[in-house]
Amino acid sequence: MKIRLASSLTRDSIVDGPGLRTVLWTQGCKHHCIGCHNPGTHPLDGGFETSTEEIMETLKTLKLQKGITFSGGEPFLQPEACAEIARFCHNLNWDVWVYTGYTYEEILANNNSLWNEFLEEIDVLIDGPFILEKKDFTLLYRGSSNQRIIDVNLSKKNNKIVFWEQ
Repeated sequence: MKIRLASSLTRDSIVDGPGLRTVLWTQGCKHHCIGCHNPGTHPLDGGFETSTEEIMETLKTLKLQKGITFSGGEPFLQPEACAEIARFCHNLNWDVWVYTGYTYEEILANNNSLWNEFLEEIDVLIDGPFILEKKDFTLLYRGSSNQRIIDVNLSKKNNKIVFWEQ
């Protein structure tokens, strides 16, 4: 399966979630948040195309990783490929974090089977668009105060949003 990326994988990140992580930068975003720190990821035809198989081959060679973080761009624009990679990472015993400009409620309300499949593979979702007026450098793992760090598994289990706790 093909996926469009903005850049190669970032290895050994310590700022995109807890522990040592790999970050996958998806290409394409329709949110166009003012002040976005990755505006180069917005064009849907930008970046480069690769295969999920190639990414998974690279991932299995990495050592000491706690998880993978999907960022972008907007990962939900490529849900099928992202779900495949996320599922593979779970098989490596990594956790899966995803940054999205959509809110958790918007994802659920969309009732898109591919989005739902991807959501099933997500452990923690940082949701909501970046809002420049709410930018806050003191926040952990997010850029603006409207964004939430959601424990997806507990939220599904409790049928209400449960925030991730470190």
